[in-house]
Amino acid sequence: MLLTNSLNISHELVSKVVQHGDIVVDATMGNGNDTLFLAKLVGDEGRVYAFDVQQLALDNTRKRMVDAGLLDRTELILDGHQNIGKYVPKGIKAVMFNLGYLPKGDHNIGTKAATTIAAIEKSMELLCKAGIVMLVIYYGGDSGFDEKDAVMEYFKSLDCKKYTVLVHNFINQVNCPPIAVCIEKMID
Repeated sequence: MLLTNSLNISHELVSKVVQHGDIVVDATMGNGNDTLFLAKLVGDEGRVYAFDVQQLALDNTRKRMVDAGLLDRTELILDGHQNIGKYVPKGIKAVMFNLGYLPKGDHNIGTKAATTIAAIEKSMELLCKAGIVMLVIYYGGDSGFDEKDAVMEYFKSLDCKKYTVLVHNFINQVNCPPIAVCIEKMID
Protein backbone atom coordinates (compact mmCIF):
# COMPACT_ATOMS: atom_id res chain seq x y z
CA MET A 1 0.00 0.00 0.00
CA LEU A 2 1.24 3.46 -0.91
CA LEU A 3 -0.40 5.50 1.86
CA THR A 4 0.40 3.41 4.93
CA ASN A 5 1.19 5.89 7.70
CA SER A 6 3.10 9.10 8.39
CA LEU A 7 6.22 7.35 9.68
CA ASN A 8 6.58 5.23 6.54
CA ILE A 9 5.96 8.29 4.38
CA SER A 10 8.68 10.19 6.26
CA HIS A 11 11.16 7.33 5.70
CA GLU A 12 10.25 7.17 2.01
CA LEU A 13 10.88 10.89 1.50
CA VAL A 14 14.12 10.93 3.49
CA SER A 15 15.46 7.88 1.63
CA LYS A 16 14.96 9.74 -1.67
CA VAL A 17 17.17 12.62 -0.48
CA VAL A 18 19.93 11.12 1.71
CA GLN A 19 22.95 9.45 0.10
CA HIS A 20 26.11 7.78 1.33
CA GLY A 21 28.47 10.32 2.86
CA ASP A 22 25.78 12.80 3.92
CA ILE A 23 25.47 14.49 7.29
CA VAL A 24 22.01 14.05 8.86
CA VAL A 25 20.24 14.63 12.17
CA ASP A 26 17.76 12.69 14.26
CA ALA A 27 16.41 15.58 16.32
CA THR A 28 14.34 13.33 18.60
CA MET A 29 16.28 10.10 19.09
CA GLY A 30 13.71 8.27 21.22
CA ASN A 31 14.47 4.55 21.01
CA GLY A 32 16.81 4.99 18.04
CA ASN A 33 14.62 3.83 15.18
CA ASP A 34 15.28 6.87 13.00
CA THR A 35 18.92 7.02 14.11
CA LEU A 36 19.40 3.46 12.83
CA PHE A 37 17.47 4.21 9.63
CA LEU A 38 19.65 7.27 8.96
CA ALA A 39 22.90 5.44 9.82
CA LYS A 40 22.13 2.84 7.16
CA LEU A 41 21.43 5.58 4.59
CA VAL A 42 24.62 7.60 5.14
CA GLY A 43 26.99 4.63 4.94
CA ASP A 44 30.53 4.47 6.32
CA GLU A 45 31.45 7.96 5.16
CA GLY A 46 28.37 9.73 6.54
CA ARG A 47 27.49 11.02 9.98
CA VAL A 48 24.31 10.95 12.08
CA TYR A 49 23.86 13.40 14.95
CA ALA A 50 21.06 12.28 17.28
CA PHE A 51 19.53 14.37 20.09
CA ASP A 52 17.40 13.63 23.12
CA VAL A 53 16.98 15.09 26.60
CA GLN A 54 16.50 11.72 28.29
CA GLN A 55 19.35 9.44 29.27
CA LEU A 56 17.03 6.45 28.74
CA ALA A 57 16.62 7.42 25.08
CA LEU A 58 20.37 7.75 24.63
CA ASP A 59 20.98 4.38 26.33
CA ASN A 60 18.33 2.62 24.22
CA THR A 61 19.71 4.14 21.03
CA ARG A 62 23.33 3.33 21.89
CA LYS A 63 22.38 -0.33 22.42
CA ARG A 64 20.49 -0.42 19.11
CA MET A 65 23.46 1.10 17.27
CA VAL A 66 25.99 -1.22 18.91
CA ASP A 67 23.84 -4.26 18.09
CA ALA A 68 23.68 -3.11 14.45
CA GLY A 69 27.43 -2.40 14.33
CA LEU A 70 26.78 1.23 13.34
CA LEU A 71 27.73 3.21 16.45
CA ASP A 72 30.88 4.53 14.75
CA ARG A 73 28.85 6.66 12.29
CA THR A 74 26.69 8.27 14.99
CA GLU A 75 27.09 10.95 17.58
CA LEU A 76 24.53 10.58 20.38
CA ILE A 77 23.94 13.88 22.16
CA LEU A 78 22.19 14.31 25.51
CA ASP A 79 20.78 17.78 24.88
CA GLY A 80 17.70 19.48 23.52
CA HIS A 81 17.28 19.66 19.76
CA GLN A 82 17.04 23.45 19.98
CA ASN A 83 20.82 23.36 20.58
CA ILE A 84 21.57 21.67 17.25
CA GLY A 85 23.80 24.59 16.21
CA LYS A 86 26.28 23.83 19.01
CA TYR A 87 27.02 20.36 17.61
CA VAL A 88 26.18 20.06 13.92
CA PRO A 89 28.02 21.71 10.99
CA LYS A 90 26.33 23.55 8.13
CA GLY A 91 25.53 21.53 5.03
CA ILE A 92 23.28 18.80 6.45
CA LYS A 93 21.04 16.88 4.05
CA ALA A 94 18.14 15.89 6.31
CA VAL A 95 16.75 16.39 9.80
CA MET A 96 14.09 14.07 11.22
CA PHE A 97 11.73 14.92 14.08
CA ASN A 98 9.13 12.71 15.80
CA LEU A 99 7.20 15.10 18.00
CA GLY A 100 5.57 13.92 21.18
CA TYR A 101 6.99 11.79 23.97
CA LEU A 102 9.24 8.73 24.22
CA PRO A 103 7.20 5.62 23.37
CA LYS A 104 6.53 3.74 26.61
CA GLY A 105 8.15 6.66 28.45
CA ASP A 106 7.02 9.43 30.77
CA HIS A 107 4.20 11.38 29.08
CA ASN A 108 5.22 14.45 31.12
CA ILE A 109 8.51 14.62 29.20
CA GLY A 110 7.96 15.46 25.57
CA THR A 111 8.68 17.94 22.85
CA LYS A 112 7.35 21.48 23.33
CA ALA A 113 6.38 24.10 20.75
CA ALA A 114 8.97 26.75 21.66
CA THR A 115 12.00 24.46 21.60
CA THR A 116 10.72 22.53 18.58
CA ILE A 117 10.25 25.71 16.53
CA ALA A 118 13.71 26.93 17.58
CA ALA A 119 15.15 23.56 16.48
CA ILE A 120 13.33 23.68 13.14
CA GLU A 121 14.59 27.23 12.49
CA LYS A 122 18.19 26.28 13.25
CA SER A 123 17.85 23.08 11.21
CA MET A 124 16.70 25.06 8.18
CA GLU A 125 19.73 27.36 8.51
CA LEU A 126 22.07 24.35 8.57
CA LEU A 127 20.48 22.55 5.60
CA CYS A 128 22.18 22.46 2.23
CA LYS A 129 20.14 23.42 -0.83
CA ALA A 130 17.53 20.68 -1.55
CA GLY A 131 17.95 19.37 1.99
CA ILE A 132 14.84 18.55 4.01
CA VAL A 133 13.41 18.77 7.49
CA MET A 134 10.98 15.86 8.00
CA LEU A 135 8.56 15.85 10.91
CA VAL A 136 6.06 13.32 12.16
CA ILE A 137 3.72 15.10 14.56
CA TYR A 138 2.19 12.80 17.17
CA TYR A 139 -0.59 14.43 19.17
CA GLY A 140 -3.79 13.44 20.88
CA GLY A 141 -4.64 11.71 24.10
CA ASP A 142 -2.90 13.54 26.88
CA SER A 143 -0.41 15.68 24.93
CA GLY A 144 0.68 17.41 21.79
CA PHE A 145 -2.30 19.53 20.72
CA ASP A 146 -0.69 22.87 21.61
CA GLU A 147 2.60 21.91 19.96
CA LYS A 148 0.84 20.68 16.81
CA ASP A 149 -1.15 23.89 16.50
CA ALA A 150 1.91 26.10 17.05
CA VAL A 151 4.19 24.31 14.57
CA MET A 152 1.46 24.11 11.93
CA GLU A 153 0.93 27.86 12.26
CA TYR A 154 4.71 28.43 12.10
CA PHE A 155 4.97 26.51 8.81
CA LYS A 156 2.54 28.97 7.21
CA SER A 157 5.01 31.80 7.90
CA LEU A 158 7.90 30.26 5.93
CA ASP A 159 8.95 32.18 2.83
CA CYS A 160 7.74 30.21 -0.21
CA LYS A 161 10.73 31.46 -2.21
CA LYS A 162 13.08 29.75 0.25
CA TYR A 163 11.13 26.71 1.45
CA THR A 164 8.47 24.35 0.19
CA VAL A 165 6.26 22.82 2.89
CA LEU A 166 4.22 19.67 2.30
CA VAL A 167 1.70 18.54 4.93
CA HIS A 168 0.43 14.97 4.69
CA ASN A 169 -2.57 14.42 6.92
CA PHE A 170 -4.88 11.40 7.08
CA ILE A 171 -8.16 13.27 7.42
CA ASN A 172 -10.50 10.27 7.50
CA GLN A 173 -8.74 8.28 10.25
CA VAL A 174 -9.72 8.27 13.90
CA ASN A 175 -7.75 8.94 17.08
CA CYS A 176 -5.57 11.82 15.89
CA PRO A 177 -3.37 10.08 13.30
CA PRO A 178 0.19 11.47 13.12
CA ILE A 179 0.83 14.18 10.55
CA ALA A 180 3.86 14.10 8.24
CA VAL A 181 5.42 17.44 7.28
CA CYS A 182 8.32 17.88 4.87
CA ILE A 183 10.17 21.19 4.46
CA GLU A 184 12.54 21.43 1.49
CA LYS A 185 15.13 24.20 1.28
CA MET A 186 14.97 25.81 -2.15
CA ILE A 187 17.96 28.19 -1.99
CA ASP A 188 21.24 28.37 -0.11
